[in-house]
Amino acid sequence: MESDREHSGRILAVGGGKGGVGKSFIISSLGMSLARKGRVVMIDGDLGGANLHNFLGVSPPKTALADFFERKTPLAELIVASGIENLGLIGGMIGTTGAENIKHAQKKKLFNHILRLEADYILIDLGAGAHFNTIDTVLLADDKIIVVTPEINSIENMYNFLRNLFFRRLGGALGVHGYRELAISVWKERQELGIRNFKQLIDHLKDISPELHRLIDRELAGFKINLVLNQAKGHRDIMIGNSVKSVCRKFFGIDTLYSGYVEYDESVSHSINRGVPYMNTFAASRCARCIEKLADNLMAGRQVRIS
Repeated sequence: MESDREHSGRILAVGGGKGGVGKSFIISSLGMSLARKGRVVMIDGDLGGANLHNFLGVSPPKTALADFFERKTPLAELIVASGIENLGLIGGMIGTTGAENIKHAQKKKLFNHILRLEADYILIDLGAGAHFNTIDTVLLADDKIIVVTPEINSIENMYNFLRNLFFRRLGGALGVHGYRELAISVWKERQELGIRNFKQLIDHLKDISPELHRLIDRELAGFKINLVLNQAKGHRDIMIGNSVKSVCRKFFGIDTLYSGYVEYDESVSHSINRGVPYMNTFAASRCARCIEKLADNLMAGRQVRIS
């Protein structure tokens, strides 16, 4: 559900399948880094399990997204101070219904409000899972960030999330022009047609007609994924990011950037337990420098350089 509307800020959204990969740590740390460059608004979009405030070292906001959905409070009025200069926070919904219970009209209204926020950077933290509302929020973003750890379960969950993201994007684009059912039919018959992955599905659809070829090229142009490897414990782990990027390009045909890696640091959990923001408390750490490099790479559209 990408949007071509004009908006004042650059939107970054982080997803990645199952929980436990460090999405909230990554997005909160990016927010603190980007706050040195401009005004940041962070949105805790983990509906039902909001905890982004913990990573900023502040108490749960008294106002949150529940006020937007239930009391019709404008989103901009829900921004509270985070204790960090240039960084505002919109709290999530703790212990309430999850993303699957947000109706289409509510989602559309939320997206319109996000696009009108006055900020240089708008960062959205999303909960685990691949519900359509979560997927559509990632698709709304200018920078679609997927976080993965160097573990097989995390990588498999990431591929499942990316599959859902890709099919949602493709289905939405083709549906507008009446080709969605054709794509579904081809995918159902993939074994008979010798189609083994999404890239081959795209190639098959492009061969059906010049019109479909132009449509797919236009709709997928500029669609890219920013891959972040978290909790790397050495060079071997860091190299996994390159392998994941190559597999994404081979099986999905998606422009995938290995935007950065973040080294494992046990001080991360210590900072959360102590209620202090990591990037301020451990600013000189290797992990913090990784976050700074990641922020620079995202803003410049660069990839990590591995020597």
